Amino acid sequence: MSINDPRWGNRGGDDGQDGGGPRRPNDGPPDLEELWRDFNRKLSGMMGKKRGGGNGGGDGPRMPPVDFGPKMLGGGIGVLLGLIVLVWLASGFYIVDESQRGVVLQFGKRYETTEPGLRWRLPYPIQSHELVNLTGVRTIEIGYRGTERNKVLKEALMLTDDENIVNIQFAVQYILKDPVEYLFNNRHPDEAVVGAAETAVREIVGKSKMDFVLYEGREQIASEAAKLMQAILDRYDAGVLISKVTMQNAQPPEQVQAAFDDAVKAGQDRERQKNEGQSYANDVIPRARGTAARLLQEADGYRQRVISTAEGDASRFRQIVTEYAKAPEVTRQRMYLDTMQQIYANTTKVMVDTKGQGNLLYLPLDKLMNVAAGTAAQQQAGDAHNATAAGRQPSAFAGQVPPQLEQAPAVTSKSLSSSERSPLGSRDREAR
Repeated sequence: MSINDPRWGNRGGDDGQDGGGPRRPNDGPPDLEELWRDFNRKLSGMMGKKRGGGNGGGDGPRMPPVDFGPKMLGGGIGVLLGLIVLVWLASGFYIVDESQRGVVLQFGKRYETTEPGLRWRLPYPIQSHELVNLTGVRTIEIGYRGTERNKVLKEALMLTDDENIVNIQFAVQYILKDPVEYLFNNRHPDEAVVGAAETAVREIVGKSKMDFVLYEGREQIASEAAKLMQAILDRYDAGVLISKVTMQNAQPPEQVQAAFDDAVKAGQDRERQKNEGQSYANDVIPRARGTAARLLQEADGYRQRVISTAEGDASRFRQIVTEYAKAPEVTRQRMYLDTMQQIYANTTKVMVDTKGQGNLLYLPLDKLMNVAAGTAAQQQAGDAHNATAAGRQPSAFAGQVPPQLEQAPAVTSKSLSSSERSPLGSRDREAR
């Protein structure tokens, strides 16, 4: 019954509509149980059940009212609290994938590290957990974001050892090797990796020349940067393992790109000319060295020949001296004959000393041999006489030639005896 009911504290009607029966004038306010039962009836009516008269009668079946008494309320709250506790305990279950490791925190402090599988911990706020992926490759970009055109000049511009500015863009790939170090040793571990990467590359570029950075040294710079970054992160105990450093782009600033292209072309022309000069040198120098080696060998051969000849002449002279000491006259005659033989063997002119007249006669033996060959071929006396007259040459001593020489038969190489051709034969016979 509502407190605002006008019949509160007054006598009820005789019809008993309120279900409580007639009230006496001296009755006090109803107790709390009666009010609670009235509340239950109204609640049942709100749930769609038809309420009867004062005696609880009515048409058709009626669902008994639910009594929310103190005992009923105590049991419901217990069940509810039990369900809440059960859900709270179930929230401590978590799953760790094969590529992950779980780190359990107890009141914010590391408690344990869990392996892959279904795990359970004390629910929040007593314990919590962090899942760390150890096999996933993470990538950071230095000098650009997304594409090379989207440059970040604050990170990309670096100073070289020869005081030139270069624009370098590179990417760093890394994985996690220790989840505990990664979570607890650094406040922002990914930012620590970015700082270490930028520091390492700036240090290496600052010790290198511009041409080395832009061209032949890109792979070397990436390798050295990876080693230096790993050393820095190990000192920080960041729990990070550097996988690869990739140089995406290295070029001069856009403001000096045209001048730099001209310098590059000039350098290429210089290298081309150097290569041409080196090619010419490679062609000339070996030939000059070969010529020099040939001349040296010829000179050495000439030296050996002269030395050998001189040694041979000296040995022969010593032998001649020995023989001369034994028989001076014979040796002198022999030397004279050998000398004359050598002279006559190399000339076609013969000087004849006649004993009676003391004049020198010129005998063209080669012409005489030609004339004799022509006379034998024609077999005619007139032709032989003409051929002989034609074969003679005018000489200042022509009138002094003895007639026996003019009528002498033609001398050929076959008509000469072996003793006439070789004075050594007669010399040997005389010596015997």
